[in-house]
Amino acid sequence: MSIPETERVVRTIAETAIANERFFGDLDSVVGDGDFGYSLARGFEKLLEGWDELDRSSDGAFLKRTGMVIASRIGGTSGPLWGTAFLRAGMAADGTDVDGTDVVGMLRAAIEGIKQRGRSDVGDKTLLDALVPYTDRLERELGRGAGVREALRAAAATAREAADATGGMVAKRGRASYTGERSRGSVDAGAVAVAVLAERVSETWSSQGAAS
Repeated sequence: MSIPETERVVRTIAETAIANERFFGDLDSVVGDGDFGYSLARGFEKLLEGWDELDRSSDGAFLKRTGMVIASRIGGTSGPLWGTAFLRAGMAADGTDVDGTDVVGMLRAAIEGIKQRGRSDVGDKTLLDALVPYTDRLERELGRGAGVREALRAAAATAREAADATGGMVAKRGRASYTGERSRGSVDAGAVAVAVLAERVSETWSSQGAAS
C-alpha cells in the first residue's frame, strides 16, 4: 500500500465507526454500559477534525499519530485498546511502501498490543475474536496468491462469521464479564465492529480502483 491507500483505509474506518455509532452502542448496551459506539465515534471524529495535520511522512508515522489521537480521545477501555492497535501497527510498518506481508505483520502487532493492554485473548469474547480470524484468513489468502480485493473480501467474510459466533460465548473481559452466563446469547460489540469495518474497507477498496 502507498500512503494515500493507508489514508483511505483509516478514513474509511473512521467514517464507518461514526456512521455506526448507534448500532455499536445498542449492541454494547445488551450486557455492557452502552457507551462503545459513542466513545468510538467521538474519537474518530476528533481524528477527522485534525486530518490535514496528521504526519504523512510514512505509513508508520501516519498510523502512530492516528493511534495517539484515538488513545487520547476515546473514553473508557476502548481508547487504550484501539489506540494501542494503531500505534503498534504503525511501529511495525517499515518504510513508506507497505505490501501484503507488511499489512499482516502490522495486524499481528496490533493484536499483540491489544492482548497485552487488555489482558485478553481469543475466546474471551472481545474484538480479538473477529480480528484474529480476519488476520489469519488474510494471511492465508495472500499466501496462496490471491489479489488484494479477493483477500480483503474473504477476510471480511471470516470476520463476520467469527463476530456472529461470539453470541455463543461467555464474556471474560470488560463490563460484560460481570454478567457471567447472561452474556451468552448476545454478540460482542467490539467483534461486530471489526466485522463491519472490515466489510466497509473491502467494499471501498474494490469500488475505488485500488491496486488489485
